[in-house]
Amino acid sequence: MRRALVTGAGSPLGAAIARRLAGEGLHLLLHAHANRAGVAALAAEITASGGAAEALAFDLTDAAATAGALAAVLEGGPVQVLVHNAGTHADAPMAGMSAAQWHGVIDVSLNGFFHAAQPLLLPMIGTRWGRIVAISSVSAIMGNRGQANYAAAKAGLGGAVRSLALECAPRGVTVNAVAPGVIESPAVAAAMTPEQVRALVPARRAGRPEEVAELVAFLASDRAAYITGQTISINGGLA
Repeated sequence: MRRALVTGAGSPLGAAIARRLAGEGLHLLLHAHANRAGVAALAAEITASGGAAEALAFDLTDAAATAGALAAVLEGGPVQVLVHNAGTHADAPMAGMSAAQWHGVIDVSLNGFFHAAQPLLLPMIGTRWGRIVAISSVSAIMGNRGQANYAAAKAGLGGAVRSLALECAPRGVTVNAVAPGVIESPAVAAAMTPEQVRALVPARRAGRPEEVAELVAFLASDRAAYITGQTISINGGLA
C-alpha cells in the first residue's frame, strides 16, 4: 500500500484531501502541529471507515524536528505521495507588517515545503513512482491586500514546483501545485459574507474543500502521470 503524507491535515481542506486519498486506497500519514487532537480524530475516523491512517505531530518550521520525525516514518518504507497543505496567515499591510509576521508565514508554507519534501525525495525516487502536490493560492497569482507575506510564500511554491519537477520527471515522480480560490471554511465565513463571495467570484459561490480534494487526488494518481511542473487553479473563474 502506497503511503501519503498530508501536512496541515487538521484544516478543513487538509481533512478533505486526507479523506479523498484514503478513498484511493492510500495509507495516510496525517501531520499537524497546532491541531494535534484534530488529526488524531481524523485518523480514527478514516480507520473506522476501513481506511489506513495515523497521526503525526511535529513543527514543520523546525528543520531538525521535521527531519527526525520523517526519518522515523521512513523506517517503515518510502512515502510516495506528499501533499503539502500546511500554511498560516498573518495578514497586515506591508507598511505595518512585522518581521515576525513575514517570516512566520514564509516558514510554514515555503520553508515547510522544503523541510517536508527533501527527506522524502531519494526514497521516493528509488521506487520510480511518486507524486508531490503543493497547495498554493489564488493570492499567489493575483495578489491580495494585506497578504504580501502569504502571496510571496505561495508564489514561491510555484517556482519550487517547476524546478523540482524538472529534476524528478525522468524518475516517474511528478510535482505540481494546486491554487485554490475562495474555499468554504470557518475562516472564510468569518471574513466574507455570502453576498461578498457572490460579488467577488464569477461562479457566484465559494468552492468546497471536497472539490479541491478531487483535483489533488487526481494529481496524486496514476491517471496524472504526464502532468508535472504545473500550477493548476481551482477558483470559480476568479483569476
